[in-house]
Amino acid sequence: MAHTNMRTQPRTGAQRIREFILSAAADGRLAPGAKLPTERQLARRFAVPRNAVRRTLAQLEAEGSITRHVGRGTFLASEPLGGAAEVPFERVLHTSPAELMEARLKLEPALAELIVTNATPADFERMETCLEKAERATTLDEFELWDAALHQALATATHNRFVIRVLDMVAAARQQAEWGKLKDRIVTPERRLKYREEHRDIVRALKDRDADRARAFIIAHLQHARRNLFGF
Repeated sequence: MAHTNMRTQPRTGAQRIREFILSAAADGRLAPGAKLPTERQLARRFAVPRNAVRRTLAQLEAEGSITRHVGRGTFLASEPLGGAAEVPFERVLHTSPAELMEARLKLEPALAELIVTNATPADFERMETCLEKAERATTLDEFELWDAALHQALATATHNRFVIRVLDMVAAARQQAEWGKLKDRIVTPERRLKYREEHRDIVRALKDRDADRARAFIIAHLQHARRNLFGF
């Protein structure tokens, strides 16, 4: 039980950091281009580990809500694309990994058509950044951070607010302790390498504006992930 609480608390704190940044931007407390607190300051303020802060900032960066510059800091985007409003974690807390995977197999292939139709060059640049960061990841936590950022970038690239809101719920459910324990057990370095290749295939097809090929790659990737998680 203690292990579950340890995984759940940082995730909940990370949700509070995300809500703080997005709400401050929405109500004008943070002006476009404003410098954000440092990772250390956010970790201390919200009592979460630095890696939880990094994960949250990576997701916001992938959405286009913030920008990060080495040596300068983190800033609210001048023209943030933004994701959906924050989804309360508790609303999806009791979704099982099996239920989540079933829903993802129905929902995520449908993204292909929307992304092919609506994505901008900036959306594809964010996807490429996420791919490159994931490919350079040396730990599972770092890989998961950029994996989550890529999924958020894909959602944002639909430019459909309702779809983004639904996929925010998927992202929140994937942060559950039970989901985390499953991934800790089965995501080996070899499987990470395969996932990275599959992500590359998906993004390449989307950039080619080939919805059918992208949809097929998404389905294959999700089926592969399901086999690794559940053995079927």
